[in-house]
Parts: sequence; C-alpha cells; structure tokens
Amino acid sequence: MSSTHHGTPGATPSAAPISPRSQPPAPRLARAVILVALACYCTMTVLNVVRTRPGTTQLVVCVALVVALFGVQVAVSSGGARRWPTRWKATAVGVQAVLTFAPLVWFGTNWGSLQGPLAATLLLTLPARYAWPAYGTLIAFIPVYNLLAGASVDLVLYFTIAGTLTGLVIYGLTRLTDLVHEVHATREELARMAVTQERLRFARDLHDLLGYSLSAIALKGELIQRLISSRPEKAREETASLLQVARQALSDVRLVSSGYRDMSLSEEAESAGTVLAAADVRADVDVACGRLHPVVDTVLATALREGVTNILRHSGVRVCSIKAETDGETVRLGLTNDHPYELPDVFSARTGGSGLDNLRARFAAIGGGLSAGLGGDGRFHLEVWAPARPRNDNESPVAGPAGPERTAVA
Repeated sequence: MSSTHHGTPGATPSAAPISPRSQPPAPRLARAVILVALACYCTMTVLNVVRTRPGTTQLVVCVALVVALFGVQVAVSSGGARRWPTRWKATAVGVQAVLTFAPLVWFGTNWGSLQGPLAATLLLTLPARYAWPAYGTLIAFIPVYNLLAGASVDLVLYFTIAGTLTGLVIYGLTRLTDLVHEVHATREELARMAVTQERLRFARDLHDLLGYSLSAIALKGELIQRLISSRPEKAREETASLLQVARQALSDVRLVSSGYRDMSLSEEAESAGTVLAAADVRADVDVACGRLHPVVDTVLATALREGVTNILRHSGVRVCSIKAETDGETVRLGLTNDHPYELPDVFSARTGGSGLDNLRARFAAIGGGLSAGLGGDGRFHLEVWAPARPRNDNESPVAGPAGPERTAVA
C-alpha cells in the first residue's frame, strides 16, 4: 500500500523502573524530620534550664516560653510560610524576637542559644540581600552578650557554635522540605503533561494516518457500487484494492497505539496517484528526491496524505499536481489543484482533531515550514519544506511536538 515500516515500533521507549531508593523522600517524611529536629532543640533548651535546678514556677514559665517559641518556628518552617504576606512575616519575626530576648531577663545565660532559631527565621522570611547580613549580625550578638553576662570562654564558644549551627540546620531542613514538595509537585505535573501529550499524539496520528485510508475506503466503496452492475470485473479489482486499503488502515491503528510509524514519500506518492485516479482526478505526480532522512521522509509523506485527504473530501477537484524536489539542503513538496476549497473549511474550522496546524507543528519541530492558500492562478497551493537533515533527530516523526492543536482541515 502506501508505506513501509522500518525499525522497531515504539518511538517513545518505556521509562526504566525507578528504584524506591532513588526516589526523593515523601513530603510527609521530610516534614516529620524537621518537626523532630525542632522538638530536639526544644528539649535541649529546657534541659539547659533544668540543670540549674530552677523552681517549679520558673520551670513552668521556661517550658511555656520554649513551646511558644518553637510553635512560631514550626509555623515559619511550614511550606506555606514562604507565601505569607509581608505583614505576617514581620509579625512572626517580631513575636519570635520577643520570645528570644525577653527570657534573657529571667534566665540569663541559661536560656542557651535560642538566637539560633531566630536566625533561621530571618533567613526564611527576609529577602536574600537582607537575610544573610541580619543572620550574621544576630550570630555576632551571641558571644558579645554572653561575655558581658560573665559566661566563661568555653560557654561563649559553645553558645556561639550552637546558635550558628541551629540557625543553619533549621534553615537547611526547611528549604530541603520545600524542595521535596516542589519535586513531587513537578513530577505530578510532568505525569499529567505526559498523559496529555500522549492523547494529543494519538488524536493527531489517527487523523493523519487514518483520515486518508478511510477517505479512500469510502471513495472505493462508492466506485464499486457504481461498477458492480455494469463492469463486475473492474468492481472485483477495486474490491481487492479496497481490502488492501482496509488492511493498511488496520495496520495503521496498531502502529498508532505503539507510538511509531515510518512512512515513505515515494510510496505514498505512488499510492496517492492510484487513489486519485480512482476518484477521477487527473494527477501529475513527480517525486524524485532520492533517499531521504527517515524523519523527513515520514513528515513529508504525512503532509502528502493530508493534502490528498483534503482533495478526496472535495469532489470538485479534477486536476492535481504533486511535485517533490531537493533544493540544496532543503526538500520541498508541493500540491496544487484546480478546486478552490471554501476557505472557512480549510483555514478556520474548529471541530477538533488536527490538520494544517498539526503539519506546521511537525515541520517546525524539524526546522521546516508550511504555506497554504489560493495562488494568483486561482488554484489551491499547499507547499511544505524541510531540511535534508532534521534539526532534531530525536524527534518522533509521527508524534511531533506536544501542544494543543485545534484547527481541523475540512
């Protein structure tokens, strides 16, 4: 029939199975990690006060303040906090600053290095150009305060290092949790896009590959109906040809489902000449491009099918010219016929499927192009061109680029 099949079906190889260990941790697990880390810092702060043997009232106040402070930190470390309005962020920083510095009046150096969580909040809420200077200023405050409060040098170093590390760890864990959420959201979006792209490919290929075959089947069926009483021998010949077209259509359906189909321009042109002759269309076919790149060959054959399908749908066509030639590094295919289609049918139909817009997308993907319209001679011209070497060898010749395609050619 109209084309041969080369290579192994399946333009898009199935993705290799992903090992569970190679997948990013679930967002829920990432969130649990940061909550556990904050709980540990909270407990360490309370233990720093407990070791000084405080009274019951002082211990209760300490626990309440620590829980409040880390409650604010949990809120700031949540995924939605990066989208808070400025006034909410300012309120969170203000409340945490009060909870960080006010207890120094009662607990002194026993309050430990709770400037660390506040430093993390500064990094998470302020713009980058202000966040890191503010972080550095706050960390520098820790040794200054502890020295003025009479702490020993080892405690000064401990509180400074602990505050620095606490700020960086909370900031890092929070940003890591945000990234895990973003990765999972992106993977879900990519999965949805892949499904949409496959649906578009399937609809596009059904139109491009089956539109021609079904039009030919309908045409030959009508021809057989006219011949069966007057010229039964000719009707039998056309029946055999119709069966061949039907078998090819069945093969096309299977190849569409597998996602790949190579086509030959020369064989497609030969088939087009036969089908057009059966439709009483005088076809002048001149295709002498030699051997073409498989991707270019397939896309040009698809364009020829689209053009011939349109001709078969317009019974007013009586003369058609099909010409393909190589011009330097460019391959050109032109179809001309004597029937000026109704322009709304060809250029502005919105009935779904694919058509000229589909062909434009295919040729644009490999660095080619398309033009269609009435020429000065009053005839309809469809011309497509493509580089002898496609711009993207990995592009599927049938699937083409993803994207919505709404214009249908009548």
